[in-house]
Amino acid sequence: MLELRSYLAGRWVAGAAAHQTLLNPATEEPLAKCASEGLDLAGALDHARRSGGPALRALSFAERGALLKAMADSLQAQRDELLELGIANGGNTRSDAKFDVDGAIATLLAYAEIGASLGARKFLVDGEGLQLGRSARFHGQHIAVARAGVAVHINAFNFPAWGFAEKAAVALLAGMPVLTKPATSSAMVAFRAVERMMQQKILPNGALSLLIGTPRGLVPLLGGQDVLAFTGSGATGAELRAARNVIEQSVRVNVEADSLNAAILGPEVEARSDMYELFLKDVVRDMTQKAGQKCTAIRRVFVPQAAAASVMDDLVELLGAVKVGNPAEEDVRMGPLASAEQRADVLRGIAELGGRRVFGAERKTGKGFFVDPALIEGPGDLVHQREVFGPVASLLAYDGDPASIVVRGNGGLVASIYAEDPQFIDQTVLAIAPWHGRIFLGHPKIELSPGPGTVLPQLVHGGPGRAGGGEELGGPRGLALYMQRVALEGARPVIQKLVG
Repeated sequence: MLELRSYLAGRWVAGAAAHQTLLNPATEEPLAKCASEGLDLAGALDHARRSGGPALRALSFAERGALLKAMADSLQAQRDELLELGIANGGNTRSDAKFDVDGAIATLLAYAEIGASLGARKFLVDGEGLQLGRSARFHGQHIAVARAGVAVHINAFNFPAWGFAEKAAVALLAGMPVLTKPATSSAMVAFRAVERMMQQKILPNGALSLLIGTPRGLVPLLGGQDVLAFTGSGATGAELRAARNVIEQSVRVNVEADSLNAAILGPEVEARSDMYELFLKDVVRDMTQKAGQKCTAIRRVFVPQAAAASVMDDLVELLGAVKVGNPAEEDVRMGPLASAEQRADVLRGIAELGGRRVFGAERKTGKGFFVDPALIEGPGDLVHQREVFGPVASLLAYDGDPASIVVRGNGGLVASIYAEDPQFIDQTVLAIAPWHGRIFLGHPKIELSPGPGTVLPQLVHGGPGRAGGGEELGGPRGLALYMQRVALEGARPVIQKLVG
């Protein structure tokens, strides 16, 4: 059986003791094994700080961007292999695997372009210089420089390629070395991607490390110059933030956590209209793409009371056309959940939500971690607190203003609005904006719209409250997480010469 090793301190190393087994979630066939006991994580972090960090900071933004371009080219060259691994180890349909791998490539290329646009600089000049007193020679200027630590990335199981790339691209461009830790159950894609990059010697020594397996003892090793970026459950995010060293040394932490994303149909939208059809299409796509295992998937569907019956019937019909099964079969449109634990959690969540399950039945026999899409009508209040991380959405009828119900989710990554009435759009956007990181305004005339479930590197990704309170990407804005803003104060000629 294939053994997945970690890449630490410039070499491939295998952990000892008990191994974890990676499965094909459609067949439960063992695919690979890994272990992390006994790995020298302190040495790996020290190597990244001493070798990777200085090497990256010595490069200009344009040169770092060229590294990202080479990483994207590496993924593109092995794209077919990564897709097959995504199908086998992630339970992805081929379309879902493309969504992951192509998203990784696109994000790396986007930040490669940002690096090229920033040019020969090695740090950022933040805003215009300021005259600080009566004399024009007394001058101030803000700059942003790369932090002198390591960017530790703990990623979720659902996007082993995209999750790795969206964090690594920003950190590397900022000038920080990366230690990336993919979720163990679906780590084969990330392992192979990094393995090929190391074979090609794309990055400076120490710029990229890979930890496969449980990250025991990793977080307590972080210090005040390090950055910890985590994607996963809110409970785990809270534990990471509460770590003693994180508090005492002010380790910078970014968390992307639970999100009860909402889709809102405007009261004026007529059945069978283009806007109505777009709404239905986006809801079904978000419920079934990646088997609903997306942090941006629609969980709560808000519809006017008068349209609730029509929307329910149409969603049931569309969901009925989605074939669930082994993604190795071409006509399958939705694969299994990522693990047995994930399946058990989803089934438990469906039961906890209450209400009436108007579509979907529980599967009790056969191999694989399958769950049918579940559409729930009239759930209890837990629908505003419990994210069921799978192909599950709740239908909520509103009468009047939906915004006051939407915000009961207490923070989300994205909300989507499907309406044409300008007054309704204005009022709803402004009412829900403080609780969301992104608002998608659906419109049928937008060509090739990716829908609300797609994270774009140009826009910020994150959200307040329940969603973790973090913020990633957003084009050049994303660099701030990995940089230190510094105010320079002194003689204008000296500062201007320094900043160019």
